[in-house]
Amino acid sequence: MARRVTVKVVVEIDEEGQSRPQSLTWEDGRRFMIDRVLDVRPAVALKAGGSGLRYTCRILGREVYLFNDRGRWFMEGRDV
Repeated sequence: MARRVTVKVVVEIDEEGQSRPQSLTWEDGRRFMIDRVLDVRPAVALKAGGSGLRYTCRILGREVYLFNDRGRWFMEGRDV
């Protein structure tokens, strides 16, 4: 099972109150720019547990899921 990894996220909020993540910082300090937000919907993190708004993002050409659970941002990380 994957683990829940809390990440730091820089978010832009538009004049209508819509949040769009711009970048994220992984637990080891690496920072990734989000190239594009492809989809936003309520969803469950099936691999790591938890739920919230799921942002399908493109980072470095890959699609990844970024979750916002009541203001806390997380991703699904692999167990070591």
